[in-house]
Amino acid sequence: MDVDPGLRRTPRPGLPDGPGDPRLVARLADVIARDGPITFARFMAVALYDPEAGYYTSGPPRPTRAGDFLTAPELHPVFGRLVARQLTEVWDRLGRPDPFVVREPGASTGALGLAMLDGLALDGSALLDAIRYEPMEVDPSRGEAVVARLTTAGHGPRIARPRGSFVGAVVANEVLDALPVHRVRGDPDRPGGLAELYVDRRDDAFVTVAGPPSTPALAERLDEEHVSLVDGQVAEVCLLLDDWFATSTADLRRGLVLVVDYGWPAAVLYAAERGTGSLRAYAGHVVHDDPFRLVGQQDLTAHVDLTAVRSIAGRHGLGLAGEGSLAEFVAGLGLGPLLAASAEQPARSARDLAEHLELRAAVARLLDPAALGGFAVQGFGRDLRSDPPLAGFAWRLPADPGARIP
Repeated sequence: MDVDPGLRRTPRPGLPDGPGDPRLVARLADVIARDGPITFARFMAVALYDPEAGYYTSGPPRPTRAGDFLTAPELHPVFGRLVARQLTEVWDRLGRPDPFVVREPGASTGALGLAMLDGLALDGSALLDAIRYEPMEVDPSRGEAVVARLTTAGHGPRIARPRGSFVGAVVANEVLDALPVHRVRGDPDRPGGLAELYVDRRDDAFVTVAGPPSTPALAERLDEEHVSLVDGQVAEVCLLLDDWFATSTADLRRGLVLVVDYGWPAAVLYAAERGTGSLRAYAGHVVHDDPFRLVGQQDLTAHVDLTAVRSIAGRHGLGLAGEGSLAEFVAGLGLGPLLAASAEQPARSARDLAEHLELRAAVARLLDPAALGGFAVQGFGRDLRSDPPLAGFAWRLPADPGARIP
């Protein structure tokens, strides 16, 4: 395999630099020396999830203002409060079961769980007495930190360890974008018109090399979605979506799976004009496209194939309960009235004014289609009535031909 001349690593002034965690670099170099070039999915899995030094299994929490990126729950608690309103509606439709379990894969710092529980209290929701929140984290120490944080906030009796089947909801906020992906490229000279981009080690540096696909599942996924990459077009394919739905939703007997992430339908995600793919790295709130910088010390993500998510959810017995943008989702759940109520409250102190301004700034980002408002929200139900539409999916913006979800 030859080094791909269009994907050589080049210095990028102004960005954090360095090879990354020496343990991961050595480990990956040893694997490549033993097995030859590895798929990017394998490289990404080690960089993010290595038990000893992976990005999500070591070091401080990442989605914070002091970390590498900021998610909606970390931006402001209002997002979690609105998610809790959606869960309350689901709870009502299911006949108010007790307990009502909310399982959160990738609970991170616990910001979403805390905001949901606090939001139920602020809204006076009866669900607060029935809810059992189950945070899930790949790093046990981070999971323990989430439990400690929520216990300190007074929610200890509502926290449970994940176990067995349940009625309730699975809430996955920015989880699927961090699943390892294969990188492929359109190549009419190869059988099937597809090459896979592997990771090799040359001159003490990781490089990209092209070769035949490691599995026919890559071409099969693209064929299922009627996607044909043009010559030289680079794209990412996540084959782990099926495994994620199998492991994360199998225990849900009745209820909702709520997925919030950045992504596009396949027809948009794999359009020819997106010729370089969507793989990105985040470090210190700087986004760039070099996955071989700071190995284990920067986040790696790719936009989610929303068409694949919908199809795979269906194969796992989940029916579409609704979908739209995050802006539409929060608007339907009452973001506007919450902001109006905050504005009407007299500011008795500088802190009151600061809290209102923080809320107003968060609302702007949650509604901005170029920021968090452009994220996709998909809801999938199991034995859950979706007519009339759930509140988060009942409010739609005017049709836009460039919208993420048709």
